[in-house]
Amino acid sequence: MRYAAVLCRAAAVALVLAALGVTLWRGLQEPYVALVFGSVIAVGEVLRVRLPDSVHDGVVRSSAPLGAAGALGYALLGDVGGRPAGSGVLQCVAVMIVAALAGLVPRAARGATITPDHAARGVLSVGFAATCFQPLYSTGALGEWVGEGPLYALWLLAVTLLTGLCDAVLAAMFAAERTGWPLGALLRGQLRARVGIGPAIAATGAVIALAVSVGGLWALPVFCVPLLLTQFSFRRYASVRETYRQTIASLARATEVAGYTPHGHARRVAALSCAVGRELGLIEPDLTVLEYAALMHDIGQLSLVDPVEDGATAHLDPDLQRRIALLGGAVVRQTGVASEVAVVVERQADPFRDQPLTARIVRTVNAYEDMVAGKADMESSLRALERLRLGGAHDYESRVVEALSRVVARGPEA
Repeated sequence: MRYAAVLCRAAAVALVLAALGVTLWRGLQEPYVALVFGSVIAVGEVLRVRLPDSVHDGVVRSSAPLGAAGALGYALLGDVGGRPAGSGVLQCVAVMIVAALAGLVPRAARGATITPDHAARGVLSVGFAATCFQPLYSTGALGEWVGEGPLYALWLLAVTLLTGLCDAVLAAMFAAERTGWPLGALLRGQLRARVGIGPAIAATGAVIALAVSVGGLWALPVFCVPLLLTQFSFRRYASVRETYRQTIASLARATEVAGYTPHGHARRVAALSCAVGRELGLIEPDLTVLEYAALMHDIGQLSLVDPVEDGATAHLDPDLQRRIALLGGAVVRQTGVASEVAVVVERQADPFRDQPLTARIVRTVNAYEDMVAGKADMESSLRALERLRLGGAHDYESRVVEALSRVVARGPEA
């Protein structure tokens, strides 16, 4: 996986150098068209929305549907108002690069950055779309195969959807190399995240190419307005989601502030639980449920008169564990969090065979964290994992314990 990711990055760098070099040498074909599409891409980048960070996500998620649709539309542009656009693969990539950099300047002034992997994905995705269209169109082969009717539109839509799939594979590959998580689970998560906005971007990119080809550049702003409104809605959604997560994190800290659990315990359990969940192949929305439940798993301890020593509930009487779990679930239900989160919290004290997988993960990781007391050196980790294996007959599922051992073995980088 590492070599594949390095090869993709090298290919992206080579494509950037070739695109900029050849375009500077030959000059822009139809510079006014390139300027208009580049402006759309730049505006989309300026308005890019960064989703809240998540402890269970190996990819920095952001969304610029307007810029993505504009780049796809330019890559699939054959004519402008009935005359050839003459863009070519390398010019499409060069325009996208320059426009994205222009859009990054205002964001950089506000402290935003762009990761190399994200830039590589953008370059390779646009290069893929342009390669699937421009040579076939310029040589006339595409017209011979599909003509100019509905099949032509379907071809454009198919190329945009394949481009989205290409980007998902690249994102999952880079994340797998960085985190060591299973590629299949990461890819499923990427595809699921694109179910809503992905087809809309693909359809808009294809429609932009068709409309500009027939009607000229005036059609570009008409079809960009819906995605622009979508981008503003997405920004609001990201803000609401961030507020929601901050509220849950604040509730999780209540036990720390009250002295019932050690500082950072909930965050450590959440991070490690989500890593184990990813190791076992969980994807959204199960990972979100797992994260929230892990953050709030100890909130039932607030019902105790006296705090448990070090907040460690794994060694308490089973009846008391069950009482804490049920009270914690009741508190979670009052917060308006999804009922699935409350179920995970409520069933922490049940035998693992009666628990959903998310509850098994939280219970196992919480016991491990209690045993190592936040100081997971090699000796204490091995000792804790061995105790979990010995307790697997009733309390902890062996599959979860082994997944936890693999995550721990990879170290803090995972």
